[in-house]
Amino acid sequence: MSPQLYEFHLPLSQEELLKSGGVNQYVVQEVLSIRHLPSHLKAFQAAFRAQGPLAMLEHFDAIYSILHHFRSIDPGLKEDTLEFLIKVVSRHTQELPAILDDATLRGSDRSAHLNALKMNCYALIRLLESFETMTSQTSLLDLDLGGKGRKARAKATHGFDWEEERQPVLQLLTQLLQLDIRHLWSHSVIEEEFVSLVTGCCYRLLENPTISHQKNRSTREAITHLLGVALTRYNHMLSATVKIIQMLQHFEHLASVLVAAVSLWATDYGMKSIVGEIVREIGQKCPQELSRDPSGAKGFAAFLTELAERVPAILMSSMCILLDHLDGENYMMRNAVLAAMAEMVLQVLNGDQLEAAARDTRDQFLDTLQAHGHDVSSFVRSRVLQLFTRIVQQKALPLTRFQAVVALAVGRLADKSVLVCKNAIQLLASFLANNPFSCKLSDTDLAGPLQKETQKLQEMRAQRRAAAASAVLDPGEEWEAMLPELKATLQQLLKLPQEGEGMPEEVAETETAGEVAGRVRRLLAKAGYRQAIILTKEAIGHFQDSEPFSHMDPEESEETGFLNLLGAIFKAPTQEKNPQGAVGNLGPGETGCKDKPSVSEPEKCRENDELVKQEMLVQYLQDAYSFSLKITEAVGIISKMMYEHTTTVVQEVIEFFVMVFQFGVPQALFGVRRMLPLIWSKEPGVREAVLNAYRQLYLNPKGDSARAKAQTLIHNLSLLLVDASVGTIQCLEEILCEFVQKDELKPAVTQVLWERATKKVPCSPLERCSSVMLLGMMARGKPEIVGSNLDTLVSIGLDEKLPQDYRLAQQVCHAIANISDRRKPSLGKRHPPFRLPQEHCLFERLQETVRKGVVCPDPLWIPFKEAAVTLIYQLAEGPEVICARMLQGCAKQALEKLGEKSTPQEAPKDTPVLPTFLLMNLLSLAGDVALQQLVHLEQAVSGELCRRRVLREEQEHKTKEPKEKNPSSEATMEEEMGLVGATADDTEAELIRGICELELLDGKQTLAAFVPLLLKVCNNPGLYSNPELSAAASLALGKFCMISATFCDSQLRLLFTMLEKSSLPIVRSNLMIATGDLAIRFPNLLDPWTPHLYARLRDPAQQVRKTAGLVMTHLILKDMVKVKGQVSAMALLLTDPAPPIAALAKNFFNELSHKGNAIYNLLPDIISRLSAPDGGVEEEPFRTVMKQLLSYITKDKQTESLVEKLCQRFRSAQTERQYRDLAYCVSQLPLTERGLRKMLENFDCFGDKLSDESIFSAFLSVVGKLRRGAKPEGKAVIDEFEQKLRACHTRGLDAIEELEIGQAGSQRAPSARKQLSRHRHLASAASHSDFVTPEPRRTTRWRPDTKQQVSRKKLRIVFSSDESSEEEPLAEMTEDETPKKTTPIRRASAHRHRS
Repeated sequence: MSPQLYEFHLPLSQEELLKSGGVNQYVVQEVLSIRHLPSHLKAFQAAFRAQGPLAMLEHFDAIYSILHHFRSIDPGLKEDTLEFLIKVVSRHTQELPAILDDATLRGSDRSAHLNALKMNCYALIRLLESFETMTSQTSLLDLDLGGKGRKARAKATHGFDWEEERQPVLQLLTQLLQLDIRHLWSHSVIEEEFVSLVTGCCYRLLENPTISHQKNRSTREAITHLLGVALTRYNHMLSATVKIIQMLQHFEHLASVLVAAVSLWATDYGMKSIVGEIVREIGQKCPQELSRDPSGAKGFAAFLTELAERVPAILMSSMCILLDHLDGENYMMRNAVLAAMAEMVLQVLNGDQLEAAARDTRDQFLDTLQAHGHDVSSFVRSRVLQLFTRIVQQKALPLTRFQAVVALAVGRLADKSVLVCKNAIQLLASFLANNPFSCKLSDTDLAGPLQKETQKLQEMRAQRRAAAASAVLDPGEEWEAMLPELKATLQQLLKLPQEGEGMPEEVAETETAGEVAGRVRRLLAKAGYRQAIILTKEAIGHFQDSEPFSHMDPEESEETGFLNLLGAIFKAPTQEKNPQGAVGNLGPGETGCKDKPSVSEPEKCRENDELVKQEMLVQYLQDAYSFSLKITEAVGIISKMMYEHTTTVVQEVIEFFVMVFQFGVPQALFGVRRMLPLIWSKEPGVREAVLNAYRQLYLNPKGDSARAKAQTLIHNLSLLLVDASVGTIQCLEEILCEFVQKDELKPAVTQVLWERATKKVPCSPLERCSSVMLLGMMARGKPEIVGSNLDTLVSIGLDEKLPQDYRLAQQVCHAIANISDRRKPSLGKRHPPFRLPQEHCLFERLQETVRKGVVCPDPLWIPFKEAAVTLIYQLAEGPEVICARMLQGCAKQALEKLGEKSTPQEAPKDTPVLPTFLLMNLLSLAGDVALQQLVHLEQAVSGELCRRRVLREEQEHKTKEPKEKNPSSEATMEEEMGLVGATADDTEAELIRGICELELLDGKQTLAAFVPLLLKVCNNPGLYSNPELSAAASLALGKFCMISATFCDSQLRLLFTMLEKSSLPIVRSNLMIATGDLAIRFPNLLDPWTPHLYARLRDPAQQVRKTAGLVMTHLILKDMVKVKGQVSAMALLLTDPAPPIAALAKNFFNELSHKGNAIYNLLPDIISRLSAPDGGVEEEPFRTVMKQLLSYITKDKQTESLVEKLCQRFRSAQTERQYRDLAYCVSQLPLTERGLRKMLENFDCFGDKLSDESIFSAFLSVVGKLRRGAKPEGKAVIDEFEQKLRACHTRGLDAIEELEIGQAGSQRAPSARKQLSRHRHLASAASHSDFVTPEPRRTTRWRPDTKQQVSRKKLRIVFSSDESSEEEPLAEMTEDETPKKTTPIRRASAHRHRS
């Protein structure tokens, strides 16, 4: 076919070119074989050199054949074809401008160039797409094989790196489209297929997932420019919009790429309308469809969010189209629309110079953002808080919105979502960092200025009102006030007319009667009575017929007539406020005040300005005060979040408190202290966050010099020590130890601390004490800080020449104790522990100070002597000798006091009396020595024995002659050595135990001498009734009991009597701690007394309940006591009115939930006890407890088992309250379909109770929960259950038989049996615990010596509470009621020391 006779139609697929189409349509004549392709390509190249681009008209079949065999041909041929086609199109692009400008171009030539253009472009673009397809497949292969050698594989596939060749092709097509090629077509209308051909390749390139990579940036830019030309010159808007929407739905990686392209078209190419078109298409998407198409919604959301960041002003005009998506189900679309609004507030609607319309738009956007702070989706709530954080950080939030947004953030702190809470904390931190009020936000500091300025404003307003009131006084009242003086003046002028001649008042010819009356009125207001009277006389003569001067009555006297006329003029209403015709010396503003000179206009303006300024100042202070109150409220809430399980939230909380502290919020110090225990966190991130917080707050203080910074640092740390608990001090010690070990504390800090401790610089006693404390903490990290200055510390705290400061002495003891390792020596250490000789001055001073203080009624002596005794046992060689001498010396002083003559008020003359405080000090000291002696034996002595044994064995092993070794004998020897070592350990433990049992408390030892005195004080609380003495004696008795199991066994009855019946909470609290320690040391002895430990959980004193909760938590979690039904008392603490106790109980159950099925096993007993009519709790506390406990039941099997047990419990329950409690428990379980089937199986257990509305509602809530996540096949079971519920609720249990058609006969007999069984259960339960699964009662009461075995009939459901004894022995001083030993508890180790 001749090139001039055909027309090339762009095909939709390559195969169409092989088919014959319309008249003169080009058809490929022959698809060449692969081996002929190189020769035909060379022929094409030769023809191109001769004919130029029109050579394609004759050689298109060769290029088509290459495209047809593309996958099979040689890579070199592919590369040659690509290079050649680029050359052809480039040459054609260069020649086309001249051809297009040629006005004499013939139609045949135009048609030839048009066909050549379409052929060239079609061939180049299809070749480009073929390369791209091959590259995409290679990329997928690379994912399987790994990224290594990817470039080499690509080069092997194509013969070159295709990614580098795409950009030149696209740039060439862009240059071609920039020509005015439409003139090649008839009527200068370019065909749509050609534009689609060029743009289609761009979209195919964009579909490649790697197009978003940074290395392909040049390709992306080339595509963007090519499409931009198509948009501006070839009416590609509609097609581009549709294609972009489709690609966003199907390709997640394209959102950012398309945003960059659209923003470039809108700005550089002036195609702003494409933004509106795309947004319109997105806005018209059905929200319900998007909820079913998450990938499409994700693409649209990402596109809108990034587009708003780039071109917010252009997008803002189309925002109204997107508002429907705020009510849609897809949260990603809501987030995108809200993010777009925030960007417009930040970039477009920001500033104080906004017009009214823009301000309204901004307010609407902010209102929408605030409203979605309460969105149903936590992701949207979180996103809103993030957006507000950005707005606040860039200071784009109007001041009028501060309070509302802060309130929103504070409210979101209680959100269930961790992510929302985290972002709420970040938003509040941003508010603090960018607040416009003050760098110090103390509400107490702001309250004073606010009150002062508010009072000043009120005074200014009162003055303003008073001035305004005086300016508008009633004319009648004013007339009455001026009448006496006016009358006197008138009478004087009437008697002596010549007095008025000096003040002439004339009426101007141009004045009217009204103007003259106004002058008279103003003269009267200024108290110019003479001038007013004279002017009135003149006016009467001029205006005899004019109002008001025509009212002179001739029958009245002249005086009366003048007064009436002046009164009428003055009282007459006036309408002139600033008369212009006034003459004389009357100013324009004189009508405003009639009894005093009027205020000038400048002065009025100044007063108004001052009032406005004062109002603004008060408003500013009010806003600052309200903001500080909200921050204070947030501090209280956030501090409770410090111990969340989520690490990121805890880190945010810590950072927030750092910022709050820096802004001077008073409650911030509480949070800074509260984060201290987190230093023990197992999470490295949390521990590091605490360390960083204290670095920021304390290690970088402000100061001009290193010394000034050190002083500030010490002062800040000292504030933390004020009223600090022992736990707080230990945490701070750990932090300082970390800082010291990392050399983060400068030497200047240590120097200043020593100067304050030694009084080289003036400081208060408390500052000196805190300096010693800080030195002791630092000694944990570097013992040489204190070790090298030991004598100095002794002289500081234990100087005999100065009055004794026991607080300082105690801290000196703690500081010195840190120079040695207080832990038990390990076997790996071969060197002896650090000890000082008995003759060291430290121990002499300690003994002397303790002996002197025992006779002094100083309460600070008690903690000092405890620290002193501990220090002696920790550092001294032979500490028992030193402490024995100290005890003997103190006892000697007590005997001396006893020998002195007692006063008649205390006792009869023949009875010597010891001061109460002295007896208390003596017993307390003896208790401390007893406990430390035990610790010394079990830790130091035992460790030293072990160390010496190991050294001795090593020495013996070395001295033995070497023998022949064989593997079997060596293995046997190692095994024997292991057994020998274990035997030796047991021997040493028995030795220590023997010393404690047989020697420490026998008659030869010093400690034994104090036992009779101690027992006498404890056994006679009436005689020794002093609370402090009772507390010291009870604690000392507990410490003595720790020594010996024999002594402990003999005194347990006394201990528990005091624990039960002492009237002093401090005694009960102390004994709770003591018995807890005894339960760990002697578990077999304490086991029978366990119920009495549980009983303290119900103590009326809050202090005792808290102590009991702590002790029982440790004992139960360490498996030192049996967890019985009495644990219900622990559960009841969840509703304790004291928040710390409730938090303690919650923490206990949290930990217990990690111990297998512990809570599941305890739940039936807890429900029984708490729901019992005679000993249970109210309904509301019961529900609070059960809601918490049932939240730990997460396993399906546990749930199903509990459902069955609870349903069957309905039969044994007796009261309506128990029915409601059971129904509530069932409703709180996380039921599944299998659990529902269990309920259906046991429906007759509770069906007759459903007439009660609350029980029915509880079961109906179960149905609601099950429906939420129910599968289609499970809905039938749910419907059946609900139908039964409603039938029983309305008609009773008999209605079920009507529903169970076909099963009536088979169900009747079992039903009757169940009814009979139910009556038997009720009869049994009537005499038993009200909420316990019934069982045969024991007829004989349990006695300690009873040995008979009671046979139990096995029931289907048995709980531990049913197996426990009915009554527990009371701790009273009677032998027959003392509990006997039960089955021993096997100890975990050969010997256990007090932890």
